Amino acid sequence: MEPILETKNLTVQFGSHIAVNNVNFMVYEKQFKSIIGPNGAGKTTLFNLLGGQLKATSGKIYFRKEDITSLSSVKRTRKGIGRSFQMTNVFPNLTVFENVRLAVQSRMNIRYPFFKHFSHYTEVNEKTYEILELVLLKEKQSVLAKQLSHGEQRKLEIAMLLALDTEVLLLDEPTAGMSMEEVPAILSVIQNVKKEGNRTIVLIEHKMDLIMNLSDAVTVLFNGQFLADGTPEEIMENETVQNAYLGGLYNGSPS
Repeated sequence: MEPILETKNLTVQFGSHIAVNNVNFMVYEKQFKSIIGPNGAGKTTLFNLLGGQLKATSGKIYFRKEDITSLSSVKRTRKGIGRSFQMTNVFPNLTVFENVRLAVQSRMNIRYPFFKHFSHYTEVNEKTYEILELVLLKEKQSVLAKQLSHGEQRKLEIAMLLALDTEVLLLDEPTAGMSMEEVPAILSVIQNVKKEGNRTIVLIEHKMDLIMNLSDAVTVLFNGQFLADGTPEEIMENETVQNAYLGGLYNGSPS
């Protein structure tokens, strides 16, 4: 089986600091893979490289065997790689429905004629409603994005990525900044997306119960380098990982 997304000897250096160091990473189609590691391990930097927000110092990135190392983030999104951020990235003064509808419209490459109301575009609206239901926001469709709770804005951001029909979702700490009460809702959304079975999901997350319950595989980074890769069970039992990372987590230390 060929990976859908792969890096080879991927490196990025800022001055004398090597943030990601010769990382060979791969994820297979429709796999749910999590990336873990302590603070400073290079997790978000790796995501920025995969999503095109950062340019690699050396190494290669492949999507469906195509070298995308030099492509911009916009071109990578068009190819099917969607990336969320630790801070929400939505249009605050548009409604929930409008945010998602615009993303659907963009993917379908539809431009509305000036005198024709958007409600005439049945296919766009049906797709929008379908996505809102998937992310548990249908009842909030008329609410301005800026009036949503932080957890609801994260759900909206995922909805917009889904609306762009992305094949690979790069989710960077989707529960970051949420209250304990909000976490189950975003977990349900991620579970819904996984159950659909038609997307590859790569997740950075600090909540180990979420990672172990959802992931098919886990990659561990440490000091910008690849440390281990395996099933959640294999990672939990890996002594090197425990010494470098997991022991600290279960003692209550942040990652």
